[in-house]
This record gives sequence, structure tokens and C-alpha cells, in this order.
Amino acid sequence: MSGRGGGAGSALTWAVLREVKCAELEQAADGWGRVSNRADAARDRIVGQFLPGLGETQKGEAVGAAVGRLRRLGTNFQYIYTECGLLRTTLNSLAHEIKTQQRVLEGALDDAEALKFTVHANGSVTYPAAGEGLIDGKPLAGGTTSGVPNPGMVTPSGLVAPNPNAGKAQDIADRVAQAVRTAADADWRYTRILRSLKAHEGLGVPAATWTDAAADAEAVRDAARGYLKNAIPHDASPAERKAWWAGLTDEQREEYLAVYPDQIGNLDGIPALVRDAANRDNLQLLMGKLEGRDDDDSATKLAALREIDRQLRVVPKAGEPPMYLLGIGDQGNGRAIVSYGNPDTSRNVAAYVPGLNTSLDKAFAEGDLKRARDLSIAANQHGEPSAAITWLGYDAPQSPDGLGTLAVAVGGRAEEGGLAFGEFMSGIEAANDHNDPHLTAIGHSYGSRTVGAATQQPGGIPGVDEIVFVGSPGVGVESADELGVGRDHVFVGAASNDVVTKIPSTEQTVLGASEMLFGGPAAAYLFGDLADRGDDDVWFGKDPASEAFGARRFQVGDGPTIIANGKLNVDAHSQYFDPDIDRTSVENMGLIAAGHANRIKREESR
Repeated sequence: MSGRGGGAGSALTWAVLREVKCAELEQAADGWGRVSNRADAARDRIVGQFLPGLGETQKGEAVGAAVGRLRRLGTNFQYIYTECGLLRTTLNSLAHEIKTQQRVLEGALDDAEALKFTVHANGSVTYPAAGEGLIDGKPLAGGTTSGVPNPGMVTPSGLVAPNPNAGKAQDIADRVAQAVRTAADADWRYTRILRSLKAHEGLGVPAATWTDAAADAEAVRDAARGYLKNAIPHDASPAERKAWWAGLTDEQREEYLAVYPDQIGNLDGIPALVRDAANRDNLQLLMGKLEGRDDDDSATKLAALREIDRQLRVVPKAGEPPMYLLGIGDQGNGRAIVSYGNPDTSRNVAAYVPGLNTSLDKAFAEGDLKRARDLSIAANQHGEPSAAITWLGYDAPQSPDGLGTLAVAVGGRAEEGGLAFGEFMSGIEAANDHNDPHLTAIGHSYGSRTVGAATQQPGGIPGVDEIVFVGSPGVGVESADELGVGRDHVFVGAASNDVVTKIPSTEQTVLGASEMLFGGPAAAYLFGDLADRGDDDVWFGKDPASEAFGARRFQVGDGPTIIANGKLNVDAHSQYFDPDIDRTSVENMGLIAAGHANRIKREESR
């Protein structure tokens, strides 16, 4: 093969192809796999044992320096794990492709031997005389034919050789040529990949190294498509994906994690610990990928990824929920799914869907993730283990003027997001260790419209027992009875000064003038309210906090007044999850998430 010094293409003959020892390639792959696994184990030991031990037992500047060096060492081991894992899969994939062509070749050679044909060193095939001549009845002369690597690309001549052996010989020659050509192409492709899998000099792993690693991973993914990716059950149900993962060997799992962390980490139904491990590795590759770009969108997402990476490296203190990265990606406005608490082992799991103007930026990484963390802490005060998730698995509408106009918030994004959210919750239910986990869906702002859309999918939101809406401009239905869990399991928090919960529908605004001219929710509320006081319709249908809707309204803080210092103030819309500002709201949602909704503080419907 070319990796041993020869050229690709022309240097490969069928005799060489037949003698290639694929077992040696697989043994080499196993060796790189062992190195990858050892690096992974060393990284886990640093992160799971050394760093927490230092923080708990030692103090002082020397400790800070040691922590910094240990983190650097952990990053180095992570890079070794990634690159060695890519090497393993590259060699295994090459062996897979070569063995496939060896089988094609062996089949052709066996057929030639059975027919007493001769296959020459150059791949041509000689066949004997056969048949009967039309004039003298004697056998028709034999001959020699050469193969065509891609016979389907050759235009038929319209002439048929009279010797019946000629067509059989041509078929054998074509199969031999095709096997050799395909194997040579594979040899050439994998040689290029193997030559690119090399580290920079020195002990550091700077951002540029991860940029190269991202390119390496992409090359190996493309090459290993037939070997690994085609087997990933993207179109299966979450339960079937869970069963698929459970049925793999340890070696197969290691390869999928090393080469396709982006696929495995975002596959609903896969265990949370596996998704977390895959996404932590993919996070490094994503940061490396975005480091190589200079556009504003990449810079915004990179800042968010760096903040998430920073948080993942923080060792949680006693009593704090551990952080699990269940999804990450740079597609669209960005994707990030983070759980505080293990959603597989927790009896109670709540998933929060953010709304308008949410995207993968630093504000999301700092603010929206903290909302799930605080909710997890509140829920875990009530007995059984609880996990809380921030789910950014869709493209929320983006308004250029901050909270801005809801004119951009039409239902299409909610329908797409609702479908994805339903699949995610199905995966949470499938992967959970409990037979009947207690699941809660929470929608804030436009996220409540997304949760509402998810309930309208066939079968509703899989496994969900409770639904919570806060700061909702409507959820797309007219009654809590339409949400699939029963009105006694639908809960609403609406601050008296949250204008978003009072924005009237366009029919209640003066021909929609407030939205068109002023563009803001506060203006829409003020003008719309003047247009039709007492109406219980809001932007996306019936007001969830109204008596007509039929949900259970719980107490939340009033929030700042709508007019402050002569200006419109919409801060009340974003304070439902902040225990320092609105502890009543957070505690009520914590009780619902923990399965103790009977203990919430109630408030009268509007």
C-alpha cells in the first residue's frame, strides 16, 4: 500500500491487494485506541480527583498555580485522547474498506478459477474457446479482455461477442479492476488523512491546535462515513437509540465518541453521561473551528462556548448540582442544552425553554444557564433528586430592538422548536432509570409558545406530567384542557408588571398601530389595553393567566413598575427565575418540578 512507500493508484495490483494484511492495520488501530483510552482516563483522574482534592484541602497562591498547571495537563490529555481516537478510527476504517474490496476480488478470482479462466498480473482475463460457429459448428476462439474500473460509465457498443465466455470474462475483469481502483482510492485518501494527524511541537495545546484538530475530525468523519456514521440511528426513536448504544461493544462506543462526538452528544435517548462526555470533546472542536473565523457571528458564539467551557471546569461545591452538557452546536443561532443534576438518575426532571432573542451568546451562557441551576437547587430542597435543564434546541425569534416587538414572533419557529423539544423529552424519558420519572416542561416568554406547540404534536410531550408557563404572551391554544396533561397540571406565573403577559392580539390593538408605529411590547400593551380593557386574549391566543384559560396561577413578584423615571420598563419579564429578586416564583417552580405542586402559593386568575 502507499503508506509503505509506494504510490497510490498505479502501484496497487490485484495480487498486492489480495495480500494486504488488514489484521495488522486493526492491531495498530487497537494500539492507538489504548493510548486514547489511557489519555482519557488520565484526564478524568485530573478533573475528578486531583482538582477537587486540591480545592478542598489546600489554600494559597501555590495551589492556584498547581490548579492552572493541572488544568493545562488535563487539556493536553484531552487533545491526545481526541487525536489518538481519530487515528484508531482512520486505521479501522481503512481496514474496513480494504477488506470490502478484498471480498470483491476474491469473488471474482473464485469465479475465474471455476470457469478455468486465467487472471493475469495486469488484471486482464483470458478465456477459452466455447460455443459453436454458425458455419462450421466448431468452438469459437477464446481471447483476452481487460477490465473497466467503472463499467457503468462505458457506453455499450451494440456488438455482442459470439463466444459465451467473453461476457463472463469481461465481468470478472471489471470486478477485479473495480476492486483495485476502489482500494487504491481508499489508500490515497487515508494516506492524506494519516499525514495530517500530527501535533504541533511543544507541550502546549493552543487554540490553533484545536482548530487543526477540528479539521482533522472533519476529514476522518467524511472518510469513515461508510464504516461508522451510516450506522448511527438518526431516524430511530429515542428508545431504539438507547437500545442501539447498549448493544455496541466498548470498542465501538469508543470510536463513535472519538470521531462523532457531535452526533452522539446530540442524540436523544443516549445516556446523559455519554452525551456529556461527547459534548465536552465536541465543545473543544467547536471552539477550535470558530477560532479560525473572523466574522461577528462566530465571535459571538465563541464567547458563549468559552463561558460554558469555563463553567464546566469549575468543580461544584458540596450540595451544588453537577453540570451535564447534553447538547452543543453552532448551527442557526446556536444550540446548547445543559442539565444541572443527572437527568438519568433523577426522579424529577424539569426542562426550561427560553424565548424571544435567546441565542448562543455570552448572555445566554451566563444568564439562562443560571436559571436552570437555581431551579435545580430549589427543587432539590424537597426530597428526591431533581435535575433542571436549559434547553436551547431551536432558533428562537430574534428582534433587533432587545425585548422589542413580537411582530417577529410568529408561530413557525415555535412549531419547529416544539417538534424538537418533544423528541428531546422523549429521550429524557427513555434514558431515565426510573420506570415513571416525573417530568416538567417550563416555557418562558416565546418559549411558552414553543412548549404549547410541542403539546399539539401527536401524543403530546412524551412523559411530561406538569407544564409551567411564565411571562407568557399566549401558548397557541385557548384552554389548559388542550395541553394533554389535564388543567390541574398546568401552572402559570404572570407578574402584574410584566407587559408581555398582557400584550393584546393584533385584533385588539388599533389596527395593529401600536406594534407598527412603536414596535415595543409596552407600547402594544398600553395602546391595546386602552383599545379593549378587560379582554382575555393576548398575542398568541387566550391569556394563560386568565380564568377562562383554566390553569393554576401561582404567586410571583410584581416586578418593577412599567413606567420608571419617565421610561418604559420591561424588567419584570425577566425576573421569574432569579431567587435574589423573585424567590417566591423560584420556590413555586421548584415545588412543581419536585412533584409537590400541592404546596405552591396560589394566586387568583385574571
